Amino acid sequence: MEAGSWAPRRWPCPPGIVLLALASVLSSLLSSGQARVYSRCELARVLQDFGLEGYRGYSLADWICLAYFASGFNTGAVDHEADGSTNSGIFQINSRKWCKNLNPNVPNLCQMYCSDLLNPNLKDTVICAMKVTQDPQGLGSWEAWRHHCQGKDLSDWVDGCEL
Repeated sequence: MEAGSWAPRRWPCPPGIVLLALASVLSSLLSSGQARVYSRCELARVLQDFGLEGYRGYSLADWICLAYFASGFNTGAVDHEADGSTNSGIFQINSRKWCKNLNPNVPNLCQMYCSDLLNPNLKDTVICAMKVTQDPQGLGSWEAWRHHCQGKDLSDWVDGCEL
């Protein structure tokens, strides 16, 4: 080897981007193995059992409508935002404020990892969603709820479900 011929390799993109991409792929692979897509009535029963009916003045139908338009009732749904944050789980809770992802400088108000929100048993998701609705905006914190559910007759979301 000639002296002076060694030069450090240049990465095609910054290591942080590579790490973020790798984490996204891993989270997709891990979550897809445990993801569950609930039926409308099955989800209504589970959310009722967790006490969401009437929580902070919102009906069970509000929660079902939100879950449908946020994730299609898919517990493993992950959406990546342009700012680098992610929306995770059946309610698409954002990592910018509510859960811990790769960025250590976020408030993590739910005190959990975003990957916890992908669990099909929904316990952590419901706990975090309850914290989100304690925010002054309530369910209005979710764009999906504001655009598709707020102010509408939502009775069809729970019609026919044996609750």
